[in-house]
Amino acid sequence: MEYTVQKLSKMAGISSRTIRYYDEIGILKPARISSSGYRIYGQKEVDRLQQILFYRELGLNLENIREIVTNPAFDETEALHEHHERLQEKRKQLDLLISNVEKTISLKEGRITMSDKEKFAGFKQKLVDDNEKKYGEEVRAKYGNESVDKSDQKVLNMTQEQYEEVTRLETEFKETLKSAFKAGDPAGELAQKAADLHRRWLTFFWDNYTEEAHAGVAQMYVDDERFTAYYDRDQPGTAEFLRDAVLIYTGMKK
Repeated sequence: MEYTVQKLSKMAGISSRTIRYYDEIGILKPARISSSGYRIYGQKEVDRLQQILFYRELGLNLENIREIVTNPAFDETEALHEHHERLQEKRKQLDLLISNVEKTISLKEGRITMSDKEKFAGFKQKLVDDNEKKYGEEVRAKYGNESVDKSDQKVLNMTQEQYEEVTRLETEFKETLKSAFKAGDPAGELAQKAADLHRRWLTFFWDNYTEEAHAGVAQMYVDDERFTAYYDRDQPGTAEFLRDAVLIYTGMKK
């Protein structure tokens, strides 16, 4: 069966403008152009759009999606298995959060008691699971399973106050880094404040902080394209800027 842009967008639940944009950036080309000038999409394109929307749901940006789906080695069946696994993980996280909300409702209604630790268990588990999914393989290869497992356990054992503090620190770090990047000086006051906030944030996850390890993590943000994409999402070049600021902060800049 064949579809026009309008029919395909309606079936997929997205706008016609989005379909046209996907064509413009090269991730979803039509099968052909009709004699009237309409984009026409076939089964192959329908399957490609499904893959794109799966990846969007998993949080990938369009540039990463384009690199994946246009790769000659791209295997749709293998990709579907990966989608299924990741969605199962996401469902597990959502189930944990739903359970946490249900318990909190019961607590408010006086039907159960709930410790402060239980109130934040779902959020902490999601944090651990998200980090494992995104960066687990690389971090474990670099620092070893024991170090990563200890870090995960440290997160899960956080008190309410610690969890709130690490969340606040992360927000302050990102805002400071954004302002420092605009200022443009990795040795400047704002950049060095961002590096210090980054150190303080890391100590909530690490057993032992060292300047060498801090510098190593900052370098990994540049070496690993997924870390780079995360920090460069709004301001390209931020990962390298943070790396330089941390190298100066730790005294590791050569």
